[in-house]
Amino acid sequence: MFNLHTHTFRCHHAQGTDEEYVLKAIENGYRVFGFSDHAPHFFPNGYVSTCRMLPSEADEYARSINALREKYKDRIDIKLGYEMEWYPELIEKDLKFLKDIGYDYLILAQHFTDNEYEDFREYCGHPTDNIKTVDKYTNQLLEGASSGLFTYVCHPDLIKYKKDKKVNTEKLTYLVDELKKIDIPLEYNFYGYFDKRHYPNKEFWQLAKERDCKTVIGLDAHNPKVIEDKKRLDKMKKEIAELGIKPLETIELIK
Repeated sequence: MFNLHTHTFRCHHAQGTDEEYVLKAIENGYRVFGFSDHAPHFFPNGYVSTCRMLPSEADEYARSINALREKYKDRIDIKLGYEMEWYPELIEKDLKFLKDIGYDYLILAQHFTDNEYEDFREYCGHPTDNIKTVDKYTNQLLEGASSGLFTYVCHPDLIKYKKDKKVNTEKLTYLVDELKKIDIPLEYNFYGYFDKRHYPNKEFWQLAKERDCKTVIGLDAHNPKVIEDKKRLDKMKKEIAELGIKPLETIELIK
């Protein structure tokens, strides 16, 4: 068992200590457990994000996870990573900063279109009736997925066009087709399931199954309790099996 999608209190919307996550992971049989809190970005114009760690918190984050890696090395393999947006104007500086600190992997997640600090950007985590938002999300996600920087794509089915079901299907089909061409693993997101969000999207995953897309399960844990929710996790795994999807048992980390 492995999980590469775990948050910490530093993102300002997760709970629990770093060690509590590790202990829950050990108790529940995880062999590889990755922390991937929301990466800091160097936003211009004094913009400060309220949903990710600050650059000033990154060094302490790395030291904490590396210390736990050493402390529990005989019981579990801990990895240090980041969940990162694809913000074209910021990526070069952000990556240099993270590489200087060091990490084991990055996972891609697109929560905003354009760049988060821009006034015209839109949040993608809620169903939208703006087709331009769908197209921007799709293009931005595909650009990031094509970069070769990321181990997998988090909740690729985050976007949903609620105005026209037929058009939504067309957009999802295009997204899945292009992700398949890139051949990057896609995450079946447990937190969306746990928190009863509009994803995982069954239609998206049926398309992914038909195209034999590589699939991983990501807990997206924002609370240590998520790790031990075996009832919901078993139900989700059953539904994945009914779709005919077999998640990867191992995955190559891209640094």
